[in-house]
Amino acid sequence: MLIVADSGGSNGYRTRLWKAELQRLSNELELKITVLHFPPGTSKWNKIEHRLFSFISKNWRGKPLISMAVIVELIGSTKTEKGLKVECVVDTNTYPRGIKVSDEEFECINREQHEFHGEWNYTISPQSQSVRKMLEI
Repeated sequence: MLIVADSGGSNGYRTRLWKAELQRLSNELELKITVLHFPPGTSKWNKIEHRLFSFISKNWRGKPLISMAVIVELIGSTKTEKGLKVECVVDTNTYPRGIKVSDEEFECINREQHEFHGEWNYTISPQSQSVRKMLEI
């Protein structure tokens, strides 16, 4: 699996929880996950932002964003000139805040840094069963 991500927010290259959750996903899927982060300050290179977000902004321009339902409808009815259709749903799940990844758990992430900017580019592979049991992941 390949994930291309920007460098900010919850999926930033320095975020311990992001890497720990990717490790859990890698373990669950028994799949290697390669992550390539855009360098800091360069999310403008993110093609999804250019191809999608500008059309969302055009679609809701001048319309009052008075409720979540209106926002979801406006985003969900967005289409690009090249045929991209946007799907939008409200995620009503609640997520805990302030989750800390222990030094032990972080050190056990099965991460191989790439030769070019390994802090931004890395592959996470499934952990062995013994490491999983030790960490109770």
